[in-house]
Amino acid sequence: MSAGTLQPVGQRNRQRLRVLPAPVSGAELVLLGVVALLWVLLGLTTPAFLSAASLQPLLSNVAPIALVGVGMTFVIVSGGIDVSVAGMLTVSAVLVAKAMTGADVSLPVALLIALGSGGLMGLVNGLLIAVGRVHPIIITFGTANVFLWVGLRVFDAQVVNGLPPTLAVLGRGPEGRLLGVPVSFLLALAVAALAWWYLRYTAGGRHVYAVGNDAAAARLAGIPVRRRVVSAYLLTGLLAGLAACVLIANGTQTLAPNVGAGKELAVIAAVVIGGTSITGGRGTVLGTVLGAVLVQTVTSGVTQLGLPSQLAELFVGVFIVVAVGADLVLQRVRRST
Repeated sequence: MSAGTLQPVGQRNRQRLRVLPAPVSGAELVLLGVVALLWVLLGLTTPAFLSAASLQPLLSNVAPIALVGVGMTFVIVSGGIDVSVAGMLTVSAVLVAKAMTGADVSLPVALLIALGSGGLMGLVNGLLIAVGRVHPIIITFGTANVFLWVGLRVFDAQVVNGLPPTLAVLGRGPEGRLLGVPVSFLLALAVAALAWWYLRYTAGGRHVYAVGNDAAAARLAGIPVRRRVVSAYLLTGLLAGLAACVLIANGTQTLAPNVGAGKELAVIAAVVIGGTSITGGRGTVLGTVLGAVLVQTVTSGVTQLGLPSQLAELFVGVFIVVAVGADLVLQRVRRST
């Protein structure tokens, strides 16, 4: 093959790389600045906030929200939504807890149970949505209630007591930290980095964005729309199972039946605040991780300042409205140019 034949290929590759968006967007830099500003303000008002004793639990609490948020980013970017993640967390958590107390399973087995149960529930959601072509919020609202019922039946509506330290490496104790940083948070960062690479540099990642922008056009372009939709919900289920292990590890030797309560709202808030368009087609996992940090910072800050806990919900709600409003304005600007 001649050099003249190779040169155009190299040029095309360089052109393809140039059209990729910047690794970090301006919106993500703004969000990072907001988080940094909040940390500074909280550090000045409550000096204990910037201590290891305060930041380590904060990052541990960020981990499960960020993990599920990565999957939710795929789902929302593809044009869907999943409000059943709280139910998936509950079912996976109780199955792992029962196995740990009943059979004294090892860490790998506990993780397999969590990933298997979460993945199965995510697969059910994906198949019902992709094959049935029913709006995702209808399907996942229905499965959310089914999953919660299953979880409560397995729990028998009682607290699971006597949990062994099987998942301690993902917990808040000394064995759950690496160089002072919670292992669970490092795990969430690793998952987010892998997802960032996939969405940015692979054909499958570009397909996810294409499906969210216009599923009909993507189907005409030969993109396997159903497969991408099912994969997004399957990933969310797998990560919900993994996050359930983190929730167990972050707790005590007991596990309550409402372990997943409200987590779906925190996850969706993190994704939307992180800049993912609720209408699909745009979003990054980096923004989702920053959104999760912001949500947990607000919650932790309100607690440390001794303010009513309802204020945390108010502030998070304001952030969501601002994020959605900014996204709608940007969409109108893009359409008008």
